[in-house]
Amino acid sequence: QVQLVESGGGLVQPGGSLRLSCAASGTIFSIDAMDWFRQAPGKQRELVAGITHASGTHYTDSVKGRFTISRDNAKNTVYLQMNSLKPEAPAVYFCRAFILATSRYYWGQGTQVTVSS
Repeated sequence: QVQLVESGGGLVQPGGSLRLSCAASGTIFSIDAMDWFRQAPGKQRELVAGITHASGTHYTDSVKGRFTISRDNAKNTVYLQMNSLKPEAPAVYFCRAFILATSRYYWGQGTQVTVSS
């Protein structure tokens, strides 16, 4: 069994920063790609950023230059540093991990991020 637990969400003012974390636990031998998605009410879940096991990264255009994804393979944890946050509809941020042992994706339960003054 594999579990992903996100943390770090909350309410932040426009221009502020938040750091999200997602820790994987369970029967894990190796995690391949790890990604962050977000979903606002009434909208589809969208990929925000992703990182490979070798730390290659990619970002959706709207967050380039403001968000940074990183990972600690020893801790089975992925991070999302979000700077210069813009006032947008509240969204739930989810992490996803591809576990090589099972060749499956696993999702966390999500953490709420609200950017508002």
